[in-house]
Amino acid sequence: MNTIYFRLNKLVKSMIKMKKIVLFSAILVLYNCNGTAQKKEQNHFKVTKTEQEWKSQLTDLEYYVLRKQGTERAFTSDLNHNYEKGTYVCKACETPLFKSTHKFDSGTGWPSFDREIKGNTVIGSGSEYYGLEEHCAVCGGHLGHVFNDGPRNTTGKRHCINGVALKFIPEN
Repeated sequence: MNTIYFRLNKLVKSMIKMKKIVLFSAILVLYNCNGTAQKKEQNHFKVTKTEQEWKSQLTDLEYYVLRKQGTERAFTSDLNHNYEKGTYVCKACETPLFKSTHKFDSGTGWPSFDREIKGNTVIGSGSEYYGLEEHCAVCGGHLGHVFNDGPRNTTGKRHCINGVALKFIPEN
């Protein structure tokens, strides 16, 4: 009887010790997820400003889209049906993002491009359904999303971009 009691006692102590280890591990993981890693990620861009500086530079809608990952309403951007030759640059930092020669009418209500200017955008997280998030590589401004339903005769990609996140610079 003592042997059974001794083994049960040892088992209970082991289980308590294991619970403490699991609890400590869980706390450690949660603490690290809420640490400064996300803040550091935002600060690696060449152009960084405080939220107040962005708010003073951008309109409310531009700030909502570029800094808060918002989306403008479909069919509201004048750039959606702009067919002039030129370059589309980031509204926040004027980094060249897309060329007019790569623009196409996707029918979605947002300016769409089959490719970006290499190295000037960053593709982030997302899904096949909602698209992968696309940001300006220089200031981190949210531009829109990338989908795999673009023109098959070129890249097959559709960079679906908020017009309010862009500024158009005519060729001449």
